[in-house]
Amino acid sequence: MRIVIAGGHGQIALRLTRLLAARGDEVVGLVRNPDHISDVEAAGGHGLVLDLEHSSLTEVVGALQGADAVVFAAGAGPGSGAARKDTVDRGAAVLLADAAEAAGVRRYLLVSSMGADRPDQAPDEVFGAYLRAKAASEADVRAREALDSTILRPGGLTDDPGTGRVRLEPSVPRGRVTRDDVAAVLVALLDEPSTAGLTLELVQGEDLVDAAVQAAGRGEPGDASAHAIEAEAAAVRPRGRHRAED
Repeated sequence: MRIVIAGGHGQIALRLTRLLAARGDEVVGLVRNPDHISDVEAAGGHGLVLDLEHSSLTEVVGALQGADAVVFAAGAGPGSGAARKDTVDRGAAVLLADAAEAAGVRRYLLVSSMGADRPDQAPDEVFGAYLRAKAASEADVRAREALDSTILRPGGLTDDPGTGRVRLEPSVPRGRVTRDDVAAVLVALLDEPSTAGLTLELVQGEDLVDAAVQAAGRGEPGDASAHAIEAEAAAVRPRGRHRAED
C-alpha cells in the first residue's frame, strides 16, 4: 500500500513508518520542517514538506495522489496554546479529510485521544481546548460517507517497549499504552476494513494486537488472547524426560 501520514515526524508516526516500511509498504510522511525529512527517511519513508496549517486544499490533494490510505497523527504538541490546538488538531485533520475525499482516498485513520468525549473533565483550559479540537475532528470525519474512517483514542502514552498486548474497545477504563503498541494497532487497523466507522479506545491489556483488532471489527470484546495462547503453549510444552528404571 501507499500510505500518507500527516505529522510524519511525530513519535507515533515514525514508529508506524518503520513498521509499514519493513513489510514493504510505501510511506509518505508529511512534515512542516525540512530538517525532519532525514528522520522520516531513516525510518524507511519518504519525507514531504507540507504544513497543513498553511496549505491549500489543492496542495494537500496533490500530496495524496496514488495513496491507498491516510493517517492523521499530527498534533500541535506540548507547549502550544489553545489556538493551535484548534488549527492543528481540528483544522488540519479536517483539511486532510477534505483532501482525501477530493483525491478519492477512502481509508482514513484519525489518531485522537481518550477523553475527547469528556472535554469538560480536562484538568486545565489548554488541555480542554485540545480535547474539544479532537472531538470536533472526530465528528467531522465520522460524518463523511465518502471515507472509510476509523478513530483511535489511545490512553496516556509512554515510551516503554511495546508489549503486543492491548485492550481495544469502544469504551475502556482510563489507562496507559506504549507508543510502540499504538503504532502496531494502526498497522492492524489499516489491514482490517471491518473496523471502518468505529471509534475505539486503546490501553494496555491482555489481547494480542491482531486478535484485538479483529474482535473490534466483529463488534466483540477482547478475549484475553495472549493468556489463551500462553496456556495452550504450556499445555503442550515437554515436561522433561524421566530417567528410565534399571
